[in-house]
Amino acid sequence: MPYALSPFDAAAILIVLAACLGYVNHRLFKLPASVGLTFMGAVASLCVLAVDKILPGSHLTPLVLGFLDDIDFHQTLMNGMISFLLFAGALHVNWTYMKAGFWPILLLSTIGVLVSTAIVGAGFFAITSLLGLSVPLLWCLVFGALISPTDPVAVMAVMKHACVPPTLQATVAGESLFNDGVGVVVFGILLVAATGGGDFSLPHASVEFLKEAGGGIALGLLTGGVAYFAMRSIDEYNVEVMISLAVVMGGYSLANGLGVSGPVAMAVAGLIIGNAAVADAMSDTTRDYLLKFWALIDEILNAVLFLLIGLEVIAIAADWRLMVVGLAAIPLVLLARGISVAVPLTVLRPFQFLGKIAMPTLVWGGLRGGISIALALSLPGHRTVILAATYVVVLFAVIFQGGTIGKLILKWTRADTPSHG
Repeated sequence: MPYALSPFDAAAILIVLAACLGYVNHRLFKLPASVGLTFMGAVASLCVLAVDKILPGSHLTPLVLGFLDDIDFHQTLMNGMISFLLFAGALHVNWTYMKAGFWPILLLSTIGVLVSTAIVGAGFFAITSLLGLSVPLLWCLVFGALISPTDPVAVMAVMKHACVPPTLQATVAGESLFNDGVGVVVFGILLVAATGGGDFSLPHASVEFLKEAGGGIALGLLTGGVAYFAMRSIDEYNVEVMISLAVVMGGYSLANGLGVSGPVAMAVAGLIIGNAAVADAMSDTTRDYLLKFWALIDEILNAVLFLLIGLEVIAIAADWRLMVVGLAAIPLVLLARGISVAVPLTVLRPFQFLGKIAMPTLVWGGLRGGISIALALSLPGHRTVILAATYVVVLFAVIFQGGTIGKLILKWTRADTPSHG
């Protein structure tokens, strides 16, 4: 009788694998954690495939696929990981600079996401149709929504050492934070329509979007505000860290019950705690413990996500068309990003100019990361095709865009700075 994995068993296996591979990477390869875990997860998958070819009786591939199938990604990722990831990301965004970049952030994280979703969805539909993979248009739009959010972690670290204007830094971080929340809302609306859970029309989708996003903002303000006043009234780092944890877990559950956007709520709550609470409601000891706690949570969850996407190579390797789809998706996603950034920046140019480096930084620095992986892994249908495309796009973003953005930003800042002499 086969042993059924419990959720704890699955989590234990993933954490043990992530820890072991993370140790090997740190000792031997010295690659960035996301690159190292993705690379080694992919290598592990290829080794499993090779063993099955050499020893046909080993049946390792079905075993790994069975393990991946046993994990309820939709429940685990959509109702768990994403709330933690967005809250942790929001803690480090400075809202003083973010207010200065309010309009670019607003347009890039709303209009930009919608434009990118439409362009990627239409292009992906054309690509999959040419290859005979028959992915319906709504599912292609779902892919457009999940691949549009960006991850600023690598870019922010570089910009702090490259004399990039603070307003542009805050625009990159703020846009990424809120386009994650908006992308998840758009993804959810399109997924319901794609799975036959509701009729899709532009007016209905617009009303749902406003309800979910607006409700998420209100709930985030409420939960973040309550946490702020609670933290301000005490000085005990254990309790204050638990309060932040309660905001994420309780707030996200409440958002699900109310039918509003949990990701948006967590982004707003994280902003309040990461700015107002960190500045006014915490001692130095509490601030140190809280920020390190959430940095560790963020690191662990991203490690598991990148490991999972590496392991999924087993499912992708069986069909060469999936790799072609992924490779074709790279220029498509970059084109969509370019247009979705150019339109808002052009509109805003007479009122707010972020500098010549804004456009290339936002386009090439628009890396895809943990959120896109989480959403792709949570899909109930057409999962293999979309996951393959997500895998290749994220891998390209992490390795090539992430690996070159530092030198490019330094080059652009030097070119943008007038010489004296």
